[in-house]
Amino acid sequence: MPVPWFLLSLALGRSPVVLSLERLAGPQDAVHCSPGLSCHLWDGDVLCLPGSIVSAPEPVLVPTHLQTELVLRCHQETDCELCVRVVIHLTVHGHWEKPEDEERFGRAADLEFEEPRNASLQAQVVLSFQAYPTARCVLLEVQVPAALVQPGQSVGSVVFDCFEAALGAEVRIWSYTQPRYKKELNFTQQLPDCRGLEVRDSIQSCWALPWLNVSADGDDVHLVLEVSEEQHFGLSLYWNQVQGPTKPWWHRNLTGPQTITLNHTDLVPCLCIQVWPLELDSVRTSICPFRKDPRAYRNLWRATRLQLLHPLGWRLDAPCSLPAEATLCWQALGGGPCQSLVPPLPRENVTVNKALDFPLLKGHPNLCVQQVSSWEKVQLQECLWSDSLGPLKDDMLLVETRGPQANRSLCALELSGCTPLLSRASTVTAPYLLAWQRAARLGEQLLQDLQSGQCLQLWDDDLGALWACPMDKYIHQRWALVWLACLLFAAVLFLLLLLKKDHVKVWLRLLKEDVRAGASRGRAALLLYSADNADFERLVGALASALCQLPLRVAVDLWSRRELSAQGALAWFHAQRRQTLQEGGVVVLLFSPGAVALCREWMQDGASATGAHGPHDAFAASLNCVLPDFMQGRAPGRYVGAYFDSLLHRDAVPSLFLAVPVLALPSQLPDFLRALQGPGLSHPGRLADRAEQVSQALQPALGCCVGPLGTPETGREMGLEAGDGT
Repeated sequence: MPVPWFLLSLALGRSPVVLSLERLAGPQDAVHCSPGLSCHLWDGDVLCLPGSIVSAPEPVLVPTHLQTELVLRCHQETDCELCVRVVIHLTVHGHWEKPEDEERFGRAADLEFEEPRNASLQAQVVLSFQAYPTARCVLLEVQVPAALVQPGQSVGSVVFDCFEAALGAEVRIWSYTQPRYKKELNFTQQLPDCRGLEVRDSIQSCWALPWLNVSADGDDVHLVLEVSEEQHFGLSLYWNQVQGPTKPWWHRNLTGPQTITLNHTDLVPCLCIQVWPLELDSVRTSICPFRKDPRAYRNLWRATRLQLLHPLGWRLDAPCSLPAEATLCWQALGGGPCQSLVPPLPRENVTVNKALDFPLLKGHPNLCVQQVSSWEKVQLQECLWSDSLGPLKDDMLLVETRGPQANRSLCALELSGCTPLLSRASTVTAPYLLAWQRAARLGEQLLQDLQSGQCLQLWDDDLGALWACPMDKYIHQRWALVWLACLLFAAVLFLLLLLKKDHVKVWLRLLKEDVRAGASRGRAALLLYSADNADFERLVGALASALCQLPLRVAVDLWSRRELSAQGALAWFHAQRRQTLQEGGVVVLLFSPGAVALCREWMQDGASATGAHGPHDAFAASLNCVLPDFMQGRAPGRYVGAYFDSLLHRDAVPSLFLAVPVLALPSQLPDFLRALQGPGLSHPGRLADRAEQVSQALQPALGCCVGPLGTPETGREMGLEAGDGT
């Protein structure tokens, strides 16, 4: 039974929201006026020649607003065509000019001036209509009585019936007067098709259209076309891009009825469906049902790629237009967030699939581009020319701001913000004291570097400039002080050792015993888990922290989120796994209900099943390498399995992973630690003490984690399904 994810009844002949249209009899055009106006339609069409704008020495009529209304022009009851009715609103434009000789001739000139003011106004209004492949121009004559002539006031409207147009066409309408006194009015409208109008029984081209339903069954989307078995029709799926032409994706000529199945990962907001009967001059009807679907927008961002082009260009490749903005930011060498720069990229919607240029003078490896979505979340980030310019540099970015009257200010961009470069005589308030102390220490040197040309200018215009100043020489000076302090500390320590020889001997003996007892100190362990929820992540963090207190070096993605964001989950896992196994370490698979479900999904659907998980989910990415190791018999000696016995039952673990030890925590902690430390084991008493320490460290986090994940019976039921799947 299909599970409704979204169910759209999109009948191409009738829609849940339809319009009932007025019917006009006969093929003749007609014109109607507001009360008090008189109007006339010229016979036949005229040439569309707007001409140039001329000045009006006296009040004239001009069109100020256009409205349209859809009607049906019917030759018979069931033989109608869609028609566009146009309403033109008219206003008196201009004023009466006062005679130059009014003061000279006095009242006589006033009497002569009164006569034209009492006259009526007449105008010739042109209506131009374009709808491929049709183009028409008609001329309307309108007369307004003197009683209604008030400069700047609306006098009424004129209604023209009507321009015939095809269903679903885009129409453009212009209106102006002859001669033209103002810029012409223009109006563009996308006409509805058979779905949005109550015309199925009136327009013959709508009789044979197929009916389409869109429904979902799990991760599959079904396009169900309800047509007779004899009817042949065309079906096309395409990407309707606002920027650029449409891109066809899938096209078939079919015979009804048909059901087309799509994977939910193929959905993007601009994916549209077009269907039409395979008949001469048939009407094609299109729908775009995924424009507001959240899954479609997630898929769109996954399919988007940000490319940096040589020498100073960039390009965003995406199947659809993106509701996003591009910003330029500065990534410091010491880490932290990439700091946005107000210049030089304007915050505006990104044009996809088009090469764009940076308004920069020079490139720098610390300059990065961010794609920010409409909900102010960074989706993509790429640093410029990392291949050609090398890694990030320890440079200080100086931001120069230029104001009126040659005012100029400089500040150094740091994690805390942009710190002004002040002179020693400047006064600083308490909130800025710490930032000022650092800027004041290097401020004069940075200004000297800037004046001597040692800084690289990245951008320059009337508003300001950006400068990158190298900090290597200042770091070398600080390292010299550090080395001097280290030598002094070593000398003091040597003197203390001479004075405390007996204590040093005891300490060395204890250290030697500890080294013998823990010959395997420092063995590497890579911990893989599924981030089921926040409580489970805290439990994994507690386990990793407790293992670090033992002679183990633990790597876990929970502590490497920055590397995950920069490299991607799959690349991070490959690097950690290779390093761990080369050093003789072990990979720990920590099973949970979520991890079991991911394993079952991978074994059922293959590697493509892990593509929809988050960017920090190293467990989902690692299944592409972990499961082949188990299937090909390479896992023993390299992997160890574990699970929390209060969250999951052993029967839940897929049988494929039982080729290696799979131990319950905390009940089998001694065996678990023995498997991690390898052949050089501590004596049993020391191992039991360490197991007790780890167990105590796990108890607080384990108590909080049982509630959200469910009881052991819940984990057992979920895991049994995964086990059966193997």
